[in-house]
Amino acid sequence: MSSAKRTGTRAPGAHAADGHDLIRVHGARENNLKDVSVEIPKRRLTVFTGVSGSGKSSLVFNTIAAESQRLINETYSAFVQGFMPTLARPEVDVLDGLTTAIIVDQQRMGADPRSTVGTATDVNAMLRILFSRLGDPHIGPPSAYSFNTASVRASGAITVERGNKKAVKATFRRTGGMCTNCEGRGTVSDIDLTQLYDDTKSLAEGAFTIPGWKSDSQWTVQVYAQSGFVDPDKPIREYTERQLRDFLYGDPVKVKVNGVNLTYEGLIPKIQKSFLSKDKEAMQPHIRAFVERAVTFTTCPECDGTRLSEGARSSRIRKTSIADACAMEIRDLAQWVRELDEPSVAPLLTALRDTLDSFVEIGLGYLSLDRPAGTLSGGEAQRVKMIRHLGSSLTDTTYVFDEPTVGLHPHDIQRMNDLLLRLRDKGNTVLVVEHKPEAIAIADHVVDLGPGAGTEGGAVCFEGTVEELRAADTVTGRHLDDRASLKESVREATGALEIRGARTHNLQDVDVDVPLGVLCVVTGVAGSGKSSLVHGSLPAGADVVSVDQSPIKGSRRSNPATYTGLLEPIRKAFAKANGVKPALFSANSEGACPTCNGAGVVYTDLAMMAGVATPCEDCEGKRFQPAVLEYRFGGRDISEVLAMSVARAEEFFGAGEARLPAAHRILGRLADVGLGYLTLGQPLTTLSGGERQRLKLATHMGDKGGVYVLDEPTSGLHLADVEQLLGLLDRLVDAGKSVVVVEHHQAVMAHADWIIDLGPGAGHDGGRVVFEGTPAHLVAGRSTLTGQHLAAYVGA
Repeated sequence: MSSAKRTGTRAPGAHAADGHDLIRVHGARENNLKDVSVEIPKRRLTVFTGVSGSGKSSLVFNTIAAESQRLINETYSAFVQGFMPTLARPEVDVLDGLTTAIIVDQQRMGADPRSTVGTATDVNAMLRILFSRLGDPHIGPPSAYSFNTASVRASGAITVERGNKKAVKATFRRTGGMCTNCEGRGTVSDIDLTQLYDDTKSLAEGAFTIPGWKSDSQWTVQVYAQSGFVDPDKPIREYTERQLRDFLYGDPVKVKVNGVNLTYEGLIPKIQKSFLSKDKEAMQPHIRAFVERAVTFTTCPECDGTRLSEGARSSRIRKTSIADACAMEIRDLAQWVRELDEPSVAPLLTALRDTLDSFVEIGLGYLSLDRPAGTLSGGEAQRVKMIRHLGSSLTDTTYVFDEPTVGLHPHDIQRMNDLLLRLRDKGNTVLVVEHKPEAIAIADHVVDLGPGAGTEGGAVCFEGTVEELRAADTVTGRHLDDRASLKESVREATGALEIRGARTHNLQDVDVDVPLGVLCVVTGVAGSGKSSLVHGSLPAGADVVSVDQSPIKGSRRSNPATYTGLLEPIRKAFAKANGVKPALFSANSEGACPTCNGAGVVYTDLAMMAGVATPCEDCEGKRFQPAVLEYRFGGRDISEVLAMSVARAEEFFGAGEARLPAAHRILGRLADVGLGYLTLGQPLTTLSGGERQRLKLATHMGDKGGVYVLDEPTSGLHLADVEQLLGLLDRLVDAGKSVVVVEHHQAVMAHADWIIDLGPGAGHDGGRVVFEGTPAHLVAGRSTLTGQHLAAYVGA
């Protein structure tokens, strides 16, 4: 009996394989998704829209992309899977028609001090090979040009196991390009000892002033106190010269502390390993503040900040060293490589040219290869990750993008749109989470999630074309054609912050007055020098509260209550009302359920398979001991309070017997930034990018400062949320604060009292102030790129 006969609606003669043209999702329940079912066309550009927290990332990243990656990982052997991240199957009934997913997200790139744009994109590796072949004088293999490779010499006896074993003398040598003075970091540090300890005290009296080193029971402190090298009861200023040298610079040595073998080493090398080996941008705020206070970083005098040894810097191609090449703007480097005509390395030059041209094409030609990776913004990091995919010959893959237009000036968005369409036209499925109308406009298919955020979202409100979305009665559909209008009257400045001779990064001796008492927006194309001006050039001691784009840190134990400091007054109120210790009301301290250690779930590790998390049977996921839940405040136990939404908690702590002004203030700020729907105990790991940005903003609103500096606060915000943000900025200014915003969103520009526009281009083509004045004057003049786009936006 023939099995070739099939029934269906397929046209006669069509191949069976041609019918798989949809990605089908049925019953998705990740995070806040409510049994979502969608059908996404393949080889098309689909944009996912909806307010921040509506479930876009849960559907695209945590369901579709996560399952694709999990299935690919399962094709490897169990041994290989043991080295790969373990992924659980998403909460979904059916996922059909998946293809290989390539995720290009906004996660910051590795913040290691030795990670640069060049090392993160493999361009440095190609340059090192180029110089090892063509460099004059020839100094060695590619490793000789690497600032991550130290030179090594060794000699001694080795045993050769060939026939009769015999010991022979051997010498081993490896040439590296690392500068020995700064160890490839480009900067050297000078440590202020007065910030490490109080020399009038002894170790027993708590002399250390290093964060986390104050407790006598802390192992790090005990190693010094019981090492035998110093007297723990003698003030540090009374140490002998030998004791002080051992205390500060002692070599690592094993010591016994309370019967445990530990390693003792001098305080200075300990600090260098513990704090200075990490990138400052990746540190927790209080640790970063300590490092900035205690350590002065200066350019390495031996390598002049190039990170490279003298040998690596002496080798040149046409009078250009590898250090010179890495310091060039990438568009200039691309031109230099194009002028090299060496048949012996032709394939290498072709690959290098293509990669450098991709940088320029994607709008990052203003970067240099020696730029530290940790200093890139989220949008820049995402575009750097795109580079390796632009020239790829792969087709029929699924590219997943998280707001690829973030950090882009309206002038640059068209270029990004062209790149997305090019990926689609090669036969790929492109899924984009996006808020910008200009990016939504190019979609073949739109999936709109909502209607609200958090528990009020998680449903598909609309599927169809962009034109159908405009006519749909959804939040996105109603706001898609929103246009903010210019203010009829603007506020007058009450003063000014004077910036004189600013030369940070690409700024070209800029003099500008930043007005106080108004909403001032700093704008310009990506790479024009906005952040350099605002974050790098504001005068010291200007009473500034800075809210940048660095991601907030937090594990699954962290939540809005712990991050904002809200839990502290709540714990104290519970403790006072019940006559017990505040520590009982922390799931990370004495009140934690002993079975799950306060996590609420019990994790079972299954080696190369995804671990299984099951709700704790003893506390039923409440995270606290049963005895703790007997204590009440305002008629609620601590788990019930943490289960409240911000809006509900604001009512609860605002009046009656549970009135708590300290908590009410923090909750008010969370509500102000549009997070009234979040529950107090929701893990930070489940928050979207826009929610995290607003959580950070709410936290800083409580800081005492006269000038607020915000770096792209509209990142991750829906069109409907931008209106609320503008209201918040107005309230800050009306309360007597000065607000300076680095922003590309035209609604924020139109709403400004004063605009400082930088440009005219990026990198060395930027760094100048091309306009200062009101939005109305900017629109009327149309003298800059920003002016032209803003005029089109407001319909002037």
